[in-house]
Amino acid sequence: MQKIVEPLIIRRLAQEIGCQEGQVRSVVELMQEGATIPFIARYRKEVTGGLDDIQLRKLDERFSYLSELSDRCQQIVKLVEGQGKMTSVLLAKLAAAATKTELEDLYAPYKVKTKTRAQTAIENGLEPLVDQVIASPNMSAEELAVAFVTDKVPTVADAIAGARDIIAERIADNADTARKVREKSRAKAKVATRVVEGKEKEAEKYAAYFDHIESWSTIPSHRALAILRASKQGLITLDMAQTEQDVTDIKVGMAADNKLSLVNPLLSKAVDWAWRVKLSNRIHTDLVSEMRERAEKSAIEVFVRNLKDLLLAAPAGPKVTMGLDPGIRTGVKVAVVDKTGKLVETATVYPFQPHNDISGAIMKLRRMVETHKVELIAIGNGTASRETDKLAAELIARVDGKKPSRIIVSEAGASVYSASELASKEMPNIDVSLRGAVSIARRLQDPLAELVKIEPKAIGVGQYQHDVDEMKLARALEGAVEDAVNAVGVDVNTASAPLLSHIAGLGPALAQAIVEYRDANGAFSSRKDLLKVPRLGEKAFKQCAGFLRILNGNEPLDASAVHPEAYEVARNIVKACGRDLRSVMSDPKALGKLKPETFVTSEFGLPTVRDIFEELKKPGRDPRPEFKAAKLSDAVHEITDLKVGMKLEGTVTNVAAFGAFVDIGVHQDGLVHVSQLSDRFVKDTSEIVSTGKIVSVTVISVDVKAKKIGLSMKSHPDYPGADKSAPKTQTRTTSASPPKENKGNTAFADAFKRALR
Repeated sequence: MQKIVEPLIIRRLAQEIGCQEGQVRSVVELMQEGATIPFIARYRKEVTGGLDDIQLRKLDERFSYLSELSDRCQQIVKLVEGQGKMTSVLLAKLAAAATKTELEDLYAPYKVKTKTRAQTAIENGLEPLVDQVIASPNMSAEELAVAFVTDKVPTVADAIAGARDIIAERIADNADTARKVREKSRAKAKVATRVVEGKEKEAEKYAAYFDHIESWSTIPSHRALAILRASKQGLITLDMAQTEQDVTDIKVGMAADNKLSLVNPLLSKAVDWAWRVKLSNRIHTDLVSEMRERAEKSAIEVFVRNLKDLLLAAPAGPKVTMGLDPGIRTGVKVAVVDKTGKLVETATVYPFQPHNDISGAIMKLRRMVETHKVELIAIGNGTASRETDKLAAELIARVDGKKPSRIIVSEAGASVYSASELASKEMPNIDVSLRGAVSIARRLQDPLAELVKIEPKAIGVGQYQHDVDEMKLARALEGAVEDAVNAVGVDVNTASAPLLSHIAGLGPALAQAIVEYRDANGAFSSRKDLLKVPRLGEKAFKQCAGFLRILNGNEPLDASAVHPEAYEVARNIVKACGRDLRSVMSDPKALGKLKPETFVTSEFGLPTVRDIFEELKKPGRDPRPEFKAAKLSDAVHEITDLKVGMKLEGTVTNVAAFGAFVDIGVHQDGLVHVSQLSDRFVKDTSEIVSTGKIVSVTVISVDVKAKKIGLSMKSHPDYPGADKSAPKTQTRTTSASPPKENKGNTAFADAFKRALR
């Protein structure tokens, strides 16, 4: 069976990824040998044909699924062969099954079941009656059944019931029938929800789904997950409804698939019984499961994209930074870190109620700023952030000499980090309440280096993250962190163990070993020195070396992303310039007349050589954008300060399928619905915005009581009081907007209510 399935796995993967089978086979072999995705994506482009980390992650995920499918297929083959019922036709169908559901459909007739009524009817000798009725549908089933009345089948009615059970089970166990019914249901089914009577108040936040109907095939992820959550909580009922005509069409198809004439009452009842008692429940379960999987996949993709954007946000760089963790009654926590992120001083000031010690707070903060020559002030965006921002503005005005800049940053996850075991090890003598200020300061300097210390789920950039499969989410998020860290690379002589642990080929144990070796022996002077670290062998070195940087070491190339295995190629390129390696690496124009094709070898192809050229031009280049902060309005501090029509600048904090949330500095993020993201039609929100992006918005609605803010990024948004003379923009309804049938269409809903089973 292995020979049949494995080529199919390769073929399917190639089709799904859109590449050659040879590429897939090579990638799979590399992965099975222990190669990491960042390493394959960066240093094996000749093998992959340039597949990026996103494609490789998908390939890895699908390979795992298809491998499990192959294993299950082989189990089924053995089980059926053990019954002596395997045929070449069934074997081919099993090998060709593309999903686990298809496999189980094919296995259904051979699965050992608890004794069913159909099996009892067969034991009672009623199978010949079934064959006669099917062969002669125009004859009376009751007349045919008379001959089958026995001690075990005392009446004609019992014989008819037994025959019906046999036919219904045959239909339900027919894999082709199940597949076709499922396909028809996918195309026609509607997600129909009702509020549970008496739960209206408890389910108020799900009011949109009290009487809701929309297509199963197009329901967006966020609505599907909301419905599934409400259903799980017992607040709404969830049905996969189909119209009476759709159900009739399904039954006709079931009869045709099984060569049954609906003219015969017994056969017609058997088909209806097969649908109502057996297939409809199975299909309902399958559709709910598929809807959940589809919604989870979309939600995880959104989370991964947001997390990557956040991790790859522009770093402010190595500047002395003061972190302010806002608080009112408990005071503002203060921490100053030097250019490397080392903590140099902490304090707590009480400028707000009940102390109102503004002058004392400014005096203390001014001393700290001037003593340590603070260049940046990072202010957490939580409660009292705008009040703290105002305090910082007054502080900056009183500072002598060069004045620091103030920036509001996300403090999501800072409290989680503060109470973590890692924070205790990093700052054992610092109070938990002050550690958050340290984290806020460091995440402004380098978001990537600091955020990797926090569990991704605590950072708060997900969509219904608590409703998705935890294992799938954790695996995807770990992949996102790994890709982000390796895309940037790290300085092995300054990186923390948590940051190093995400480098390809390392992990927590080797990362800690590197830090301990560095602490005991001093800074690494070359990449080769990594091989002296206990338990870090050739295999791990090969995976990690290209992503670890050593600045000002013995080997200039150690500061670049050129892998040690390709140093000879790099040196040949430098030699062709007739210049010193360091001078070439500091002069991008030095390689201007050389052609990469000249340096291709049997081992290193053109993609790798081109990458080496780019590294020599700009060694250790950082793929992250240039640092920029949003300019918040000094006139806006609370939601009550907002007025419709205001034009503001803000930072995107989260991106979902239905729109983007933007921090405009009022403690409550505003929502730019997908229909308000652009003057043009937007199918995918990520086309326009990303987490951390600075955007200009217009306030189009404010609900102070509900704490809801509507924003628009259109050039001429429509809102009460808007300039009607401005040119209108063309818009289209997006897939994230509820379809018309959702808006109280009771006639439509009633039609489905009659069809619900």
